[in-house]
Amino acid sequence: MPASSLRAANTDDGLALEIRGVSKAYGRFPALKSVSLQAKDKEFLALLGPSGSGKTTLLRVLAGLEQPDEGEVRFDGEDFLALPVRKRRVGMVFQHYALFRHMTVAQNIAFGLTVRPARERPGKAEIKQRVSDLLDLVQLQGLEKRFPSQLSGGQRQRVALARALAIEPRMLLLDEPFGALDAQVRRELRRWLRELHDRAGVTTVFVTHDQEEALDLADRVAILKDGELIQLGSPNTVYEQPATPFVFDFLGQACRLPGVVQDGRLTIADWESPAPDGAPQGRVNVYFRPDEITFAPGDGAGLAAEVLGVAQRGPDVRIDCRIEGELMELIGHGPTLPPGVAPGLSVRVRPLRPQVYAPA
Repeated sequence: MPASSLRAANTDDGLALEIRGVSKAYGRFPALKSVSLQAKDKEFLALLGPSGSGKTTLLRVLAGLEQPDEGEVRFDGEDFLALPVRKRRVGMVFQHYALFRHMTVAQNIAFGLTVRPARERPGKAEIKQRVSDLLDLVQLQGLEKRFPSQLSGGQRQRVALARALAIEPRMLLLDEPFGALDAQVRRELRRWLRELHDRAGVTTVFVTHDQEEALDLADRVAILKDGELIQLGSPNTVYEQPATPFVFDFLGQACRLPGVVQDGRLTIADWESPAPDGAPQGRVNVYFRPDEITFAPGDGAGLAAEVLGVAQRGPDVRIDCRIEGELMELIGHGPTLPPGVAPGLSVRVRPLRPQVYAPA
């Protein structure tokens, strides 16, 4: 279950970002196909999808690094595409930091301010104070005189975020900012980034291919595939109510079996249960999570399964089964095997929350 499912919904109804029918092609390759979505003021929006889904292209359009072939982008009601990049006041953080190696931490953070035209540049005292405030915000106090080579990967990414925030952006764009970090550092920075977003109060668009990151961080998640927007909703909505088999499969481990829906009943092989609300009639594909199941003895209710092997996975147990001729890896919660489950035995498996889709 996504941790952010318990996060309070954004109550500010004011729209900040509006993307309408944006398309972009590179030669014959369509990177974006008429994508439309919106983000509220101060919302944290994740763009999630596999490689080639168009998420980074969309982010580059917002940053002014790409010009769309068609469509419109508005921010606070203003035509964003008509603005020069400098006047968009967008802060961008890349995967590989892009820090200046010959500059100190303080100089890197201040860079966006010091290169402004003289009439727009804050005074030296103001820049120094803003850098100090940002060092406090990103928890790097006392490191202002260090160079990037003297920092850890996580510290470098914090500097990159501070530099993006120094210009007081209207929108913060994050392009897989944790991609170059190891798993433990990613988890630590994830919680910190959400807290930073809430304190900074800036509309944020975050690109990632990591489902856990998107579900954990975002107020809403936009799922893209082959340049198209497939689903947009809260982390809880997209996880609990996937719009398509692709979304179900992409957001976590999935098991699939053929079934039939008729007169409000779902039948899979010799097992029958109430069909989910809104399920299509006739032949269907049934999806369920490998850990959202119960086991019963071979003469109980459920799908007939042959247990092929078991393996301890920390607090859980992996159970390899054959169900209706399909090899499946199921997960039992707890350090011990469910009753009656052992290699070579026949058991019954009952999906707890199956999702049903019409065949493609």
